[in-house]
Amino acid sequence: MATASNEATSICSHCDRSIPSTNIDLHYVHCSRNLERCKHCGDMVPKKHAEEHYLNTHASVSCSLCSETMEREILAVHRGENCPQRIVTCEFCEFPLPAIDLSEHQEVCGNRTELCHLCRRYVRLRERNDHEANCNGVSYDSVGVPDNTVSPSRDARAAEREQGGRRRPPQEFSQRRVLFTIAITGIAVILGSLFFQRKTENTEMH
Repeated sequence: MATASNEATSICSHCDRSIPSTNIDLHYVHCSRNLERCKHCGDMVPKKHAEEHYLNTHASVSCSLCSETMEREILAVHRGENCPQRIVTCEFCEFPLPAIDLSEHQEVCGNRTELCHLCRRYVRLRERNDHEANCNGVSYDSVGVPDNTVSPSRDARAAEREQGGRRRPPQEFSQRRVLFTIAITGIAVILGSLFFQRKTENTEMH
């Protein structure tokens, strides 16, 4: 007894499917009457749904963001990667804006500066990543020379104060200052003596 798998088949000339030979004539009549091949994808679709199939699968569609017309199958890629009105984010300030405006915005935004808290220099935002990777915390003056006087550390300031306290002990006063002090003292003694003498004379007169 022959099994179904060994039954002879024939290819339908309308849909190109393999059909049991005993049913091929009946199949062909039904197939050609009710089905048609889509010109775009080659699928067999019911004739009464052919237009719906085309509109839902192959008809050109418009992007809701930029109104550009394209094939439906590329719409998702267009909206995600190519649409000039898709929303993107500025790499410097993370502000969302249409992709068509991004280049001009970042040209301005990237030239803004921020203070580096390590070296106390103002750095452009577009150069911030490279600067942070290479910054050694050394401050520079306006001509690019390391400036050791800018933002001294607490220990350095303490050492400076300590050195300043030992810089001029009393015994190291200059000779000019000593002479000046002696002269002032002498004048004060003379004036004091004259004042005391005059006071004494006035007392005796009374």
